[in-house]
Amino acid sequence: MRIGLGLPIVTAYPPTTQEWEHGAGITEIATVARVADALGFHHVTCSEHVAVPDEVAAERGGVYWDPLATFGYLAAVTRQIRFATSVLVLGYHHPLEVAKRYGTLDQVSGGRLVLGVGVGSLEEEFELLGAEFAGRGARADDALAAIRSAFATGTPSHAGPYYAYDGVTVEPHAAQAQVPVWVGGRSRRALRRAVELGNGFSPFALTPDQVRDMLAATDLPADFDVILPSGPLDPLGDPGETRRRIDRLGDAGATIVTASIAATSVAHYVEQLTELHAIGQALGVAFTPAGELSP
Repeated sequence: MRIGLGLPIVTAYPPTTQEWEHGAGITEIATVARVADALGFHHVTCSEHVAVPDEVAAERGGVYWDPLATFGYLAAVTRQIRFATSVLVLGYHHPLEVAKRYGTLDQVSGGRLVLGVGVGSLEEEFELLGAEFAGRGARADDALAAIRSAFATGTPSHAGPYYAYDGVTVEPHAAQAQVPVWVGGRSRRALRRAVELGNGFSPFALTPDQVRDMLAATDLPADFDVILPSGPLDPLGDPGETRRRIDRLGDAGATIVTASIAATSVAHYVEQLTELHAIGQALGVAFTPAGELSP
């Protein structure tokens, strides 16, 4: 198992945002990323919402740092940690737009992109952006196939039911021969999409038991990742519960855990992160040695 981090500050989700995050900015985000990078954590995440209607923001939050800009900055101040969009909404973008922008990020970061994608659920945002909400699942499948083919070459071609192009140049393209793709969602259809078109499944709003049951009913490919969120961890205050939570996620099938950390300040967050690393080491979690890119 490996452990990554759900970056603090970048998403102001009302039920989980902590007081110290209000007013914090890129300095604190970079501090967290640098420490996580030095300790060998696998990845950090950043989510995507473009324009959240006010009435929805009261429930879902209205602050969402743009992952492309955020990760571009963090790539310059870190060496090895990966950057996972969690998630990029496929319906908001043309596949070549994603291939160009995130392929460039993969080049800038030295091959550290993980493209986390989802079909999206906020109909009001689709309407604001002029994107099709109905049939978004089938459209997302075509978009994902198109993006994956375009990541691999500067002269992509694709012929699908929603997207088709040929005779174009898209440079730079991704540095990695195959950019890892994690598919988000909480349904069996989302898991099938992940198995058929991705390299990992990153579910949300499911219990470990629900995830275990879904995985047990599915034939997973070799080297397929299951990325599960930890919920808030308090490594210094309750190390026993932290260990139990990680063990339970492993038992549910997690190959990668995205950890959230309870803290009262950025300094406290760093202390908690260091303790989480020590707990992970004792549990046999794989951390990336300094100077070596994670697989």
